[in-house]
Amino acid sequence: MSTIEVEAKTMEEAINQACEQLGRSQDQLEVEILSDSSSKMFGIMGSKKVRIKATVKEAGIEGNAQHAKEVLENILQRFGAEARIEASEDDECITLNIKGDGSGILIGRKGQTLDAFQYLVSKIIHRSHKCKKQIIIDTEGYRQKRRETLMDLAQRLGEKAKTKDAPVSTNPLNPFERRIIHLALQDDAGLTTKSKGEGIYRRVVISPKKRLTPP
Repeated sequence: MSTIEVEAKTMEEAINQACEQLGRSQDQLEVEILSDSSSKMFGIMGSKKVRIKATVKEAGIEGNAQHAKEVLENILQRFGAEARIEASEDDECITLNIKGDGSGILIGRKGQTLDAFQYLVSKIIHRSHKCKKQIIIDTEGYRQKRRETLMDLAQRLGEKAKTKDAPVSTNPLNPFERRIIHLALQDDAGLTTKSKGEGIYRRVVISPKKRLTPP
């Protein structure tokens, strides 16, 4: 349990209870005041209690990753989606994993909604923080499933190109998906890959390498 609601007579008492129940110090918690009627009125202490919501802060998330998480939370709130976000960061990318939505509405057709969220967050973070790291937004393990599907597709198209001894092409793919195709076939000595087209119509062309004609 990483989020709880606590009710007590005073704010200090409520925070202390939250710290004890979650096993964290106060600086490790994000505290939201749900109700605070403990102030005095005409010298009499208010009869209602203080109620707070306390959430354990994610360890190791700060700077660009924390800002990216907050930006996505803002977007999802406006989108009307109730979900929590787990953020992680390494030397190359910031990953935001949306938890709590099982309907697939945040993925969209062929991941288009998820890609739109990723594009918006990337633009905001790269512009405001001058951060160059790739932003990856995922939910329900969609990115990994899509990666596996594309890698399988790359192998099948590669074999088709060799059999036909002619170039074959994928459907239009976004940059993330095209990169997967390129990487899946980069070690195949019998094939070459290149991106072709403009904008949303850009695709990957897979070609068999020309055989050397003996003299």
